[in-house]
Order: sequence, then C-alpha cells, then structure tokens
Amino acid sequence: MKYVVGCALKPNQSFSFSWTDSGGVVRTETYAGHLGMADWWAYGPLADAFYQRWISACLAARTNWYGVSVNLSMRGSQPSLDLASNEGSTYTKREGAFWGNLFSSTPHLRACYDSRFADHARSLKRDCAAGHLAADPATGATVAQACGPIALMGSCSTICDATSDSTYYYRCLDNPAISSWARTEVVITSFLPP
Repeated sequence: MKYVVGCALKPNQSFSFSWTDSGGVVRTETYAGHLGMADWWAYGPLADAFYQRWISACLAARTNWYGVSVNLSMRGSQPSLDLASNEGSTYTKREGAFWGNLFSSTPHLRACYDSRFADHARSLKRDCAAGHLAADPATGATVAQACGPIALMGSCSTICDATSDSTYYYRCLDNPAISSWARTEVVITSFLPP
C-alpha cells in the first residue's frame, strides 16, 4: 500500500488507515504520496485503464526480490517521471523496463533488462528486470526466474524502442509470447547508480 500511494498521490497528499493486529491492538498508518501519477484517485475509483497501467508499471519498477532499499531513477513519458536536476548524471546504469496492469481482469506485470547492466543490477540486489537467479532443481544450473508476479520478457533491445537520446524506453511489446506487433506505450524504465 505504501508504494501504491507513493506512485499515485502527490507529495502533499497522504493516505491513512487503521487496522487491528492479532493481539487486538489498533494500529494507525499513514503513507505519503510522491509521484502523483493519479492524484485524483484519492477522491474516486481508478477506473481508467491508462492510469491503472501507470500505477502497475510504477509498482513493478519498485519491486525488489530481496526487500532491500535501493535508490533508483524511474523514467517515462508520464510528466511525473521527468528528470530532476542531476538525476540523469547520478543514475547512469539502465536496468530495464516495466509495464502491465494489475487492475485488469487478467492482472499481469512484465519486465525486460538492459543486458549491459544486468550484473550491476544484481550486485545492488535488484533482480526483477533480469530475473531472480536461482538453481534449477533438475540440473543445479543457475537460471533466471520470475520475480514474484513479474514475467520476464528478455532483453529490452529486442522488444522495446528507446527515445533517440536513450533517456527511456517509450514503447515495448505488450506480450511478446502472444503478439509481435501489439505494443504498449505505458512503460517505466529504471536506472541505477554506478
């Protein structure tokens, strides 16, 4: 919920709620907004598939198999993803791209990786673009596996188009396993520090 709120609401907005733990103690939590991709969601349903996809891509980009905090730069055509000063020079290693829709009748998330920086991403404990490395039970070989609900699509260079200045991937095949022409332009590209 913290990441949903961070993706959807603006910094001057927050979401508070209470819940009761197993010991009967009432807990209150408040999460602050950050990116403001769908700040109006605070007042009504998130029914528009376009914004559902932005929130889903944002959540996927922020997913981390190991649960450790890693600073990253998220870039895309959404105005809230415009580069801040020094962001481009601070986050120089393009990790990969994320897209999907968790709110659809068939929820899905997809990711691809920049092969030049996959090992760097893994060294920072960021596995979800290139896949979580694990031993294959049958062979014992190390293989890349899905990162929770995120399906791995391979190298971004084969399924995505980047802006002319390589700032971000602006379009990717929505599901390469089904179609080689259906594309989505709701994509978030993640960059890591060196």
